[in-house]
Amino acid sequence: MPFYPDGLKGAFFFGPNRFPRPAGARMLTDREVAATLEMLKNEHLDVRAVTLGLSLADCVSDDLSRLTAKVLAKIDRTAGGLVAACERVAAKYGIPVVNKRVAVSPVSALAGPFDEDGAVKIAKALDRAAADCGVDFVGGYGALVEKGFSKGDETLIASIPRALSETSRVCSSVNVASSRVGINMDAVAMMGAVIKETAALTADRDGLGCAKLVVFANIPPDMPFMAGAFSGAGEPDAVVNVGVSGPGVVRKAVDRAFAGGARPTLGELSETVKRTAYKVTRAGEILGREVAAALGLPFGVVDLSLAPSPQVGDSVGEIFRSFGLDWVGAPGSTALLALINDAVKKGGAFASSHVGGLSGAFIPVSEALAIAEAARSGGLTLEKLEAMTSVCSVGLDMVPLPGDTSAATLAAVIADEMAIGVTNHKTTACRLIPVPGKKAGDPVSFGGLLGEAPVMAVRDLPGAAAFIGLGGRVPAPVHSLRN
Repeated sequence: MPFYPDGLKGAFFFGPNRFPRPAGARMLTDREVAATLEMLKNEHLDVRAVTLGLSLADCVSDDLSRLTAKVLAKIDRTAGGLVAACERVAAKYGIPVVNKRVAVSPVSALAGPFDEDGAVKIAKALDRAAADCGVDFVGGYGALVEKGFSKGDETLIASIPRALSETSRVCSSVNVASSRVGINMDAVAMMGAVIKETAALTADRDGLGCAKLVVFANIPPDMPFMAGAFSGAGEPDAVVNVGVSGPGVVRKAVDRAFAGGARPTLGELSETVKRTAYKVTRAGEILGREVAAALGLPFGVVDLSLAPSPQVGDSVGEIFRSFGLDWVGAPGSTALLALINDAVKKGGAFASSHVGGLSGAFIPVSEALAIAEAARSGGLTLEKLEAMTSVCSVGLDMVPLPGDTSAATLAAVIADEMAIGVTNHKTTACRLIPVPGKKAGDPVSFGGLLGEAPVMAVRDLPGAAAFIGLGGRVPAPVHSLRN
């Protein structure tokens, strides 16, 4: 039998004195355990995020001081032990937990009685609570406005630029479209202006505030990844969700399939990716369940997305090279991304009965080294990136744009991406960063996991303002009539 350091064997073999076997689990072979050890050692396997979802419904008050005090108390009471629990479980299994986060129910539901200043004070209370708990980010400063606005929605959206510029850990997401009701073009127009103002208020940090702001279609209520995480309707009062990662693991598995001059088919490579996603997801769920048990909370879902980092060897784009495509954005990129995304979902779904969130392949520009290199070379354009988002899990993610891009053009880019999500019944999103003072081709660095990338060119042509200015709601497609 192989040697298992720090209780790692317990992550894969279950018994009465170990972590309880989740429903549907099977015993892994010694060879598979050894392969997982290799993933930990050389292939960047980690749990990218453990996120505690938390409802703030019981914090509602028309007295701002009372409301913020209740928010602080609830987050401290529920999430105060999150970081310590993650560190204990990570040490036990030898699997790093990169980020510990809190995601709250949409803050727009609390903002109705207040003005913009009051909403910003709620954001600052969330920021303080996150700092007190030691978590990296707190998400949920957002609104669900795919069909219209409440007073709280309007107040919160107006406050986003200040909230993100005056806090360090608060993240915001606004859902402006869904396959059931269509696209709220008034909200799309608002978000173009909000992004522009947020960039201006954080100009000294290259518009960094926009890296904490996502515009969604079909936002999932249980996603652990920032900046879009929030705790949606129907979720428990408090719940632990996990986001796994592993682009480096998948790339190494594909490379091994070509070892010794082998020539696997695309179908065989899809099977390789699927099996690898199974093992990564299994490890993530086991760790997440133990964190939840340590906190006395229910376990929610595993988001099995391939979430890259700026490290060498940990980019989705490097998987493309293993398949033979030298550059992300080359002809064939959309087809290959569809294959990878599908295989990841199938492998993860077999590993867990509780898959949620986004669960697929991320293609952020600045957070993935190979994708940033492709943009720098000119091989990956904004238009090709948009085409690829039709088959991946997120959308136009961490895309630096010229600082003089108009709010109307930003809104039009958002509208295009929302249309892809609504028509295809999938989640799509935009995290656009118009970098003040920068033009296409200029380098920009956001630091840490946010990475660096060149500013991408966008066609800021006349006509966007007239189109966006028509407002109203783009109706849902006919296939939304499923009842």
